[in-house]
Amino acid sequence: MIVASAVYRHGKRVPVDCPSDDFAALRAAVADGQGFVWVGLYEPGQQELSGVADAFGLHPLAVEDAVVAHQRPKLDVYEGSLFLALKTLWYVDEDDAVETGEINLFCGTDFVVTVRHGRGSELKDARHMLEHQETILSHGPSAVVYAVCDTVVDGYLAVLEELQTDVDEVEASVFSQRRTKDANRIYVLKREIAEVRRAVLPLREPMRRFSEGSAPHVTPEAAPFFNDVADHLAVAAEAVDTLDQLLSSAFEAHLAGISVQQNDDMRRISAGAALVVVPTLIAGIYGMNFEHMPELGWTFGYPFALVLMLGTMAGLWILFKRSGWF
Repeated sequence: MIVASAVYRHGKRVPVDCPSDDFAALRAAVADGQGFVWVGLYEPGQQELSGVADAFGLHPLAVEDAVVAHQRPKLDVYEGSLFLALKTLWYVDEDDAVETGEINLFCGTDFVVTVRHGRGSELKDARHMLEHQETILSHGPSAVVYAVCDTVVDGYLAVLEELQTDVDEVEASVFSQRRTKDANRIYVLKREIAEVRRAVLPLREPMRRFSEGSAPHVTPEAAPFFNDVADHLAVAAEAVDTLDQLLSSAFEAHLAGISVQQNDDMRRISAGAALVVVPTLIAGIYGMNFEHMPELGWTFGYPFALVLMLGTMAGLWILFKRSGWF
C-alpha cells in the first residue's frame, strides 16, 4: 500500500493538488527540475509497484527484486536510476532474537521510491527529520538516501547494544560458581549475530561508493553525510566481530568448566568409593571365620573391628578434605 507521497522543493515540502497515487501528476510537478518526489510503499504487490515503475521508469529487474524482497544488501545501477537494498533489524528481548525486514530504494534525478517489508522498517522518523532540516533536504534525493541509510544503520547499533547485554549475561553465567547450561543460549546468540553480520557487511561497499561520490544520482556534495554513516557502519561491523569472538571464548570456557566439574565429580565419587571399600575390606577379612585368627576369641574383637572401620573412614575423609576432593 502507499504509505506517503510528497513533493519537495528547495528543502521544503510543498502541497500538490493531486491524489497520492497519481504518480504521473506528482512527477509532472517537478518537471522543471526544481524538486523531487518521494513515494513510500509498504509491501506492495506486483500490480501496484508496476504503476510506480511506469511513472518513474524503474528497471524491471529492480522492480522484481523489490516485490520478492529477501535481497542481500546491494547497490545496482540502471539507466535513469539506482537500486539500493538494505536489511532492517530489530530486537525481540523475550526471545533473545533479531528479526529482519527490508527496505528497497529507487533513486533518480527527481524521485525517490522506498519499498518497505517487515514491521521494523518504518521511515516516518527519517521523513520527519528531513522535513525539519532544510539544509539536508536541499540536497534532493541524495538526502533521502542518506536519511534512510542513517536510520537503518542506527537500528543496527541499537540491536548490537541489546546483544552486548545478552553476551555480558552469558559471560557472567559461564564464569559463575553455579552449574549452568549456557550452550543453547550461546548457540542462539551466535545465530542472531550471524543474522546481523549478513545485514552489516554487504552494506559497506554501497556506503563506500556514496561517501566517495562515485554513485550516480547521489550528489558528491552529500558525501560527508555518507562518511558519517560509513563510520557508524564500521563501528557496527567491529561490534559484530567482537561479540562473535566473545561468544566463542565463552563457549570454550563453558566446555572447560564442564570438564573441570566432571573431574571434580569423579574425584568425589572416587573418594566416596574409598570410604566404603576400606571398611568393606576389614569386614571381609574378619568375616572369613578361619579357626586361627587374631582376636577371634577376644571379647572386644567386634567393637575393635567397628572402631577400626570408623577410624579408617575418618582418616580417609580428613585426607580427602585436605586434598580438596570434598
